[in-house]
Amino acid sequence: MPWKTEEIKDILLSAQGKDTKSVEIKKNKDNVKLEVCCSRYHYSLVVTDKEKAEKQRSPPPG
Repeated sequence: MPWKTEEIKDILLSAQGKDTKSVEIKKNKDNVKLEVCCSRYHYSLVVTDKEKAEKQRSPPPG
């Protein structure tokens, strides 16, 4: 069942779950789509700002 989220925190929390099967980053010229496939749900986040997408794609410090 697909879920569209608006916050990056929701995507990161779902990606850390035990039932996560895959994480995909799809880019085109207009936007970046982050998809997390879990056993029960499929989460997606669409980011239209290129600078914000690159910032979220980089790993956190530490």
